[in-house]
Amino acid sequence: MTDPRAIYAQREAEASKSADSWRARFDRLAHLRMGVTLALAAAIVAYLIAPGAQMLLIAVSVVLIVIFIVLVVRHSSVRRREIWYREMAQVALEARHRRLRRWEEFSDTTAEPPPHHPYADDLDVFGHASLHVLLGTTCTRPGADMLTDWLLAPASTEIVRRRQSAVRELAPAIDFRDELQAMGRIAGPVEPKQLQLLLEWAESPAWLLPKWGPRWLAVVLPTLMLVTGGLHIFAVVPYLWIIPLVAAVGVTKRYNRRIHDDFTRTSSGDSGLRRYHSLVAHIADGRFEDPLLAELRESLIRGGATSAESETSVESAAPAEALKRLFRLVELSNIRYNPQVHYVWNLATLWDIHVLVRLERWKNQHGAALRGWMTALGRTDALSALAGLAHAHPDWAFPEISDAQPDGAPRLEAKALGHPLLAPEIGVRNDVSLGPPGSLLLVTGSNMSGKSTLLRAIGANVVLAGAGGPVCAEMMALPVADLRTSMRIRDSLEEGISYFMAELGRLKAVCDAASAANERPVLYLLDEILQGTNTAERQIAARRILRHLLDQRAIGAVTTHDLTLADAEDLKERAVLVHFRESVEAKEGGPPISFDYQLRPGLATSTNALRLMEIMGLALPENGG
Repeated sequence: MTDPRAIYAQREAEASKSADSWRARFDRLAHLRMGVTLALAAAIVAYLIAPGAQMLLIAVSVVLIVIFIVLVVRHSSVRRREIWYREMAQVALEARHRRLRRWEEFSDTTAEPPPHHPYADDLDVFGHASLHVLLGTTCTRPGADMLTDWLLAPASTEIVRRRQSAVRELAPAIDFRDELQAMGRIAGPVEPKQLQLLLEWAESPAWLLPKWGPRWLAVVLPTLMLVTGGLHIFAVVPYLWIIPLVAAVGVTKRYNRRIHDDFTRTSSGDSGLRRYHSLVAHIADGRFEDPLLAELRESLIRGGATSAESETSVESAAPAEALKRLFRLVELSNIRYNPQVHYVWNLATLWDIHVLVRLERWKNQHGAALRGWMTALGRTDALSALAGLAHAHPDWAFPEISDAQPDGAPRLEAKALGHPLLAPEIGVRNDVSLGPPGSLLLVTGSNMSGKSTLLRAIGANVVLAGAGGPVCAEMMALPVADLRTSMRIRDSLEEGISYFMAELGRLKAVCDAASAANERPVLYLLDEILQGTNTAERQIAARRILRHLLDQRAIGAVTTHDLTLADAEDLKERAVLVHFRESVEAKEGGPPISFDYQLRPGLATSTNALRLMEIMGLALPENGG
């Protein structure tokens, strides 16, 4: 079976069948528990009305209670198995939805594009039907944040190549990827604030561990209270225990505020780390040949480097085991949430000092590595999302990333390039070539013919290439470029910016970036520039902008309805003219205008604005009557 859609459908069916089987077991155990409960109630009633059989009934009741406890434990285990397979089925179902581009099946909100980002809004990086949703299989907050960063800025050539190699290995590892995603879904979301305080604590220097005074008092004072309390009980020396007790009160008042601040910071991230614990263990159990994946796995196997200040010389434990130790220590610190018990117990034993000392020993041993563990987890999660895209589209290519062509001039070459957000079954692909600097691709064509979609197809694939993922093309070669676009221009009443001024601002940013380009070239995509002014001025201004871009280290494409834009001799020589075409036919029951979205050489020779007006019922008389 090679069709990803069939693979996902089969995996969904198998997981759903297993979930239904575990649900049936769950229901049977529920009936058994009810039966045991009723039997236990009957035994209690019999005990009350049949005094002669009380010993036998007690024995029966004990057996029934044991059986009930066993059933409760088993019931919980079966429920977990059912939840696991339900999530695995949902993972497979969503993979099929993504492959079929069923955007309506995804209701989760995505991040908002950063304001004034050079391309995120124009290229649908975020939003309902977006690259973010297409790649939305990350299951951890570090992974989601890292993938977002990758989509918003391209990596260096070497890093892109390393990511591509890792994605290639992860793409066929569907069990590993689906299990990772299911674990993250079951664990639930983790807000960044939940981890931030813990990470800040882990990376701060220990303050209590170097202090011998409170550590010594935490041992001596409880011992003295125990000894003097015994002397009081046996009437040897009464009330002597008051002295160490008063000293203990003074110690707690002196240090408790700061100790509890540290406890708050550790417990704030405890729930988030617990959710990630199984994912860390899952990655650590993986087996990878790729150097980047092996490096990430290795960072989740070995412990953090032992600090010189740490008092233990024992080799650091693996992160999964180290996290378990941290969870236990946090649980010990949580006794403070029971004030009645905590106050007495802390005075008697100086409990908080002992717990924080152990937490700071953990910090010295593993604190510096904790952020690295989260980074390794997030990076693996983000690579897994890119690998899911590669698995869903085995016909997509991994682009060839090079700093420059043999002649030193940057170019983008793509064969059968399509828009990654369109379903493969309906998307039309075209060969595209941009560059070298000093030339531009000028795309003309009538309304709705596909000009803007072509630019977005180029841009979206450049974004995927810069992130290290596959692209919707049979072949693509390009340098790592500074991508700049001007497509969706919005005025702002709040900021007092008109449409024309907003577009000028975007174009200035493109031109400034091109002027400042050094080793990394600018790749610009401009859609119908300067629409907000009159025709004569638009032609003059647009030609000035194009001349400026042609003189810089920049490559790109421009769409226009203005068939005279390249009439100037210097532009005509350097513009590569291509166009889209429509077919106008009177078809019974069919659309009168059709498009094949195939890119052709040369300048467009047809328009369709008036015909579209007629289709929309706006065929108004010329005299306005």
